[in-house]
Amino acid sequence: MQADIHPKYAPIVFHDLASGEKFLTKSTATSKKTIEWEDGETYPIIDVEISAASHPFYTGKQRIMDSAGRVERFNARFKGFGAKK
Repeated sequence: MQADIHPKYAPIVFHDLASGEKFLTKSTATSKKTIEWEDGETYPIIDVEISAASHPFYTGKQRIMDSAGRVERFNARFKGFGAKK
């Protein structure tokens, strides 16, 4: 394996703009913005629109689609379409 071709993993803070939650992890992503973390160290920070802290799938607040109603509406709308004359 070649040396020094892979990016370095470094600690970074991700800030979820939707929920306001911040979490520290390691990533190859970088940023010029920094933040002082709870441990007193300064880390780069990246703002993200959505994360597991605010995504409906992970929070359990997802919308259930009425697939049966959608199929019935489709069939009602296109009833007789393509029928032989």
